[in-house]
Amino acid sequence: MPEISEHPLITDSHCHLDFPQFEGELDDLVNRAAVRGVHRMVSICTKLRLLPQVRALAEAHDAIFFAAGTHPMSAADEPLASVDELVAIAKHPKFVGIGETGLDYHYTADTKSVQQTSLRIHIEAARQTGLPLIIHARDADEDMARILREEHKAGAYSCVMHCFSSGPKLAEEALALGFYLSMSGIAAFPKSQSLRDIFAAAPVDRILVETDAPYLAPPPNRGKRNEPAFVADTARVGAEVFGMDYPKFAAQTEANFARLFDKAARWRN
Repeated sequence: MPEISEHPLITDSHCHLDFPQFEGELDDLVNRAAVRGVHRMVSICTKLRLLPQVRALAEAHDAIFFAAGTHPMSAADEPLASVDELVAIAKHPKFVGIGETGLDYHYTADTKSVQQTSLRIHIEAARQTGLPLIIHARDADEDMARILREEHKAGAYSCVMHCFSSGPKLAEEALALGFYLSMSGIAAFPKSQSLRDIFAAAPVDRILVETDAPYLAPPPNRGKRNEPAFVADTARVGAEVFGMDYPKFAAQTEANFARLFDKAARWRN
């Protein structure tokens, strides 16, 4: 059993615990997280063929929930998901989100057409299941804003902009649609003041925190492998951004997570 923490409870809303960097140490990882108050984490499956491994982690650990989709950088290399396939996966009691999906034109702009098709499929699955869409966006702000807006007009759905590091216009568009912004370790980097300013302009009841582990560890562990325990370091920076003490900010992000990921909040052993 994880050790009891005296720290405020907090959730890592996005990590990748099936990645090889964590092989053989999930029990210790979950315990280290719990010691810092991180009592819940959502592990994201980025390729549907890897779903069995991710699902098994959630089934083996009370603290772990999961989501699944096709990452946009893999959209051209993996079989295109279907709405029915995603809806069927969503029946699992610990499956709590659709994605991550989205658009990434940084390295894979040549596959933008299939990325957009995949994104729209995931959006429809989010509509049908009522689960939040988990969006990855990089160097695609204009197309991302347009598609999210078009699809929301066609039928409402909920959404989080995971690891948000785009520009202020996309943030404004997402917030106007009722979506959430998730703060990763990037927001804690010393040179990320412009990003912190974007978060500071957002309603605090629309903010989540995440690690995106094993990537993007915040200070004081920048450059090292990230893990769910470190979400507390990002959240402490978030508390400063919003001028709140850490326990109050942690409680706010917990309420935000429970509102958006209500299936996870309602889950009981």
